[in-house]
This record gives sequence, structure tokens and C-alpha cells, in this order.
Amino acid sequence: MKLKTFLEHKPLYYKEIDHERVYIAYNLLNPHIKHPKTVHIVGTNGKGSTGRMLAYLAYKSGLSVGHYSSPHILKFNERIWLDGADASDEVLEVAHQRLFTILGKEMSAALSYFEYTTLLAFVVFEKCDLMVLEAGLGGEFDATNVCDKELSIITPIGIDHQAFLGDTIEEIAATKIRSIQKQVLLAPQPYDEVVEVAKKIVEEKGATLFTVGSMESTDENHGAMVDCIDPTLTNIAKEKGWADYLIENATVAMQALDILNIKYNVNDLKTLELFGRFYALTPHIRIDVGHNPLAARAIEKALDKKVVLIYNSLDDKDYEEVLRTLKPKVKRVEIIKIHSQRATTLSEIEKALTKVGLEYSYFENKIDEDENYLVFGSFYVVEEFLKQRKNT
Repeated sequence: MKLKTFLEHKPLYYKEIDHERVYIAYNLLNPHIKHPKTVHIVGTNGKGSTGRMLAYLAYKSGLSVGHYSSPHILKFNERIWLDGADASDEVLEVAHQRLFTILGKEMSAALSYFEYTTLLAFVVFEKCDLMVLEAGLGGEFDATNVCDKELSIITPIGIDHQAFLGDTIEEIAATKIRSIQKQVLLAPQPYDEVVEVAKKIVEEKGATLFTVGSMESTDENHGAMVDCIDPTLTNIAKEKGWADYLIENATVAMQALDILNIKYNVNDLKTLELFGRFYALTPHIRIDVGHNPLAARAIEKALDKKVVLIYNSLDDKDYEEVLRTLKPKVKRVEIIKIHSQRATTLSEIEKALTKVGLEYSYFENKIDEDENYLVFGSFYVVEEFLKQRKNT
């Protein structure tokens, strides 16, 4: 069975996850593949852009690099990036046939969509010098945590996916950070509790903790980057219209490369496109795949003028808080209908908008050139918007 058809038969979401299954599958695969040096990225926000910046700089330095991320916006291939481009259909198909043969029909069928595609990435990346893995919604129990890693990067952690990770910031942080092994780089954190959890787990595991701006200390300022942003990076970000959070993510990626002793040229970021990350689709339209209050805070800070917000949300997100956070920069909201079994009902979105006090209507695929737009809320929102615009 071809990869596309095989994946279409797998459900994307599960109410309960068998955490042992992927380890059993990995043990079947492990003897058959080589293992590149691996960086594991966990956190609530910034995983995708941090991972891509790290992978891109390492690739431009001359290394063979693979970057596994999720979800995708338009095409599955986006999840498996190899040496500067999304993996081709041919590369993915060859890897699928090999993986399916190794695991066997029963195990291949039993694995979830995310579990199978994680192992698929391992097969695609086995000849790389460096493999960058972005965790899904977890850390300790995530499918990406089955293999050894040289470095773990903890991006900003906030409240999200409580049904799977815990109700408090301490519980969520612990679930994510317990995935670490030898070395961990802690990005600036919005919650003090995350830093304390990280220190405790690092001590328990006998690992080395790096904080941004320091190559050895755990006592640096964790909530902001002070005097550690490369001036060249600042200039590049200004040219590309990057928000502050992308500058911070780039700084984290660059320090990770320093820890790994991988040389890089920051000027290579000039040619990197971060599609879907505060990305200027046109001079008047920005798209961002953010979906939680932490992301909303970063975007609200980044916007320098009021926008028309094209929005929808999945039902496990705190969409009322997202809307309240964005409200100071929003003129009005246009609700875009999305196709997902996890989508919030439109009536609930309407209730939240009314409660927050935002004027709203429904998106009719009409763009006023005199307005500025932000497309935000989830990967599904960006996907649906792009599909509708393509058909105009």
C-alpha cells in the first residue's frame, strides 16, 4: 500500500495513547538503521521555527540535516525536511516500504499516524549528520523521545493540551522536561515554575543545563534575553520583518549549535523562509499557525497596527483568552470555517467573541486592500485560508 493511502487510513487523534507501543516498534527498527547526532525540541511554542533555524544553519554549514516537525499546512512532505527542502514523494515512498517491511503489517497498522511518521523520519534521516526532532504535544511520552539525543531544547512552556499533559504549569513542564538526557538548553520562559522544574529534573538526571546567553550557568535571567542577541541577527530580522519571538528563537538555535560545536554563518538566515510563522504572505496579510494564549501574546506584541483577524480554533484551546489577548490589535474578526473533528463549534466561537467584545462576521474570501489582516488560530486555519485564496 502506498504511503499516502496508508496514512489516510490512520486516525489523527486518540482519546487515549498507548505509550509502550512506539517503543516496541522502535526496538524492531533500531538494529536496521543508523543514528545521526540528534537534537530533541520540546515545549509549547516556538518548536517549529527554532528547529528549522537550527537545521537550516547546520545544513548551510555543509552538514546533511533532517528536520522532523508537525503538523503540516498543505502537504505531508512538509513534516520531513531533508537538506534544504521537503522530502520528495519518492524518498518518502522508499522509506515507507522499508519501514513497513521491517515492522510488519500488524505493528505498522497498530501505530498511530504520528508514531508511524516519526519512525518514517528516522529511516529518511539515517544517513544525515544531524537529526532535529520536534516533539508533538508531549515530551516524556512522545514518539520522538524513543531515541537517544545529544541535546534537548526546551522552548517556552505554557498551558496547553491539559487533557494529556496535566492541569498545572508544573505538571505540564515536568511531562515535557523529563524527556531530557545528557544536555538541555532552556529557552527564556514566561513562567518561573518551569525553570524550577527544569533545575530539579536536571539534578535528578545528572544532566547539564544551559540557559540562553550562558554556556554553563543555571542562574541567568530566564524570562528575557539580555545582551545576548547577535547584532547581525537583529539586522536580518529587521530586513525580514520578523517578530521579536523569532529573534529569540534564532538566538536559541544559534546557542544550540554552539553547544554542539557546529560552525555556522548567521547571514545564512537571510535566505530562510519561515512559512506560517508571522509570515508576510502579501504586504497586507500575515499568517501564523499559533493557537494558544502564549502565541497570542507574542503576536499581539509583534503587531504594529490594528488588523482584521481571520480566526477559528480547535476545541481544546483557550480561544476566549486568545481573543482577549489579541483584542487591543484587532479591528474585527472574520470567522473562517475549518474542517477538523477537533474544531470548536461556531456557536462557541461566537459566544467567546461576544464575551470579549469583538465585532465579528464570517470570512467570505474577500480581502480589502485598505485593511491589514492576520490569519491565526491553528494550522487548519492557515490551511483553509490558503486553499480558499488559491481558488479565487
